[in-house]
Amino acid sequence: MNKIIAVVIGLVLLTIFSIVYYKNTYTPKIALIPIKGVISNYHDTLVLLNIAKKDPSIKAVVLDVDSPGGAVGASQEIYRAIEKIRKKKPVVVSMGNVAASGGYYISAAANKIFANPGTITGSIGVIVQHIDATKLLDKIGIKIENIKSGKNKDILYPNHKLTPEQKKLIEQTVKDVYEQFLDAVVKYRPITKKELRPYADGRIFSGRQALKLKLVDELGNLQDAIAYTRKSLGEVGKQAVVIKLEKKEPLFEKLFGAKLNLDLKAESGLYYLMSF
Repeated sequence: MNKIIAVVIGLVLLTIFSIVYYKNTYTPKIALIPIKGVISNYHDTLVLLNIAKKDPSIKAVVLDVDSPGGAVGASQEIYRAIEKIRKKKPVVVSMGNVAASGGYYISAAANKIFANPGTITGSIGVIVQHIDATKLLDKIGIKIENIKSGKNKDILYPNHKLTPEQKKLIEQTVKDVYEQFLDAVVKYRPITKKELRPYADGRIFSGRQALKLKLVDELGNLQDAIAYTRKSLGEVGKQAVVIKLEKKEPLFEKLFGAKLNLDLKAESGLYYLMSF
């Protein structure tokens, strides 16, 4: 008798598992991926984007962007990943409070961009900061000597004054990356580089202003972006369920705010990231 009950329970569990597996595997989905805060550590975002690209049940991706910008390299990593997805399935961006600088950079790769009327966006430009702390160091009697392999190796160190030649070198690099930013925007936006350049001086725009400049496509919130995505998928969109893809913190980290694996790095010197 006990064996019969065990077999029945097993069959019930197998049936439930099969139904859940089937629904999870074959039900069409729209992946919702949040991109929040300063763009610096992009690895987790790339993992989520790669999942969305490879999962055949995911038919479209909606990016919930709320970022003031960040590092150039990180923004370009995410931009490129979005480019790869849009070759297979549509990518729609919903801009929240702010999607400026690097936040706009990554958004520009999408098939469609929604922004709220009051969303802060734009800030198309590049900046590198150099802190000249030489007078302060002299005042407190500290002298730091840089042993370097070349005259420009310490070009951004705070114990070093920029020479006119070094400043020119940095400006050339900034201009080159700035042109990359413009190229990234006009690649998928209905605007030419000539039309964009007068407004790409670092200024910010409201969502409504950005719409007039063709930097975004429609005014609307996250729900509007999802509704548009459903409609663009046709019959599949009517059946699709929205799933949120995000990194889940281990329970230990969530409870105690500590990391199980500490990544200890010994780095010397000061490093500056070029930022959007």
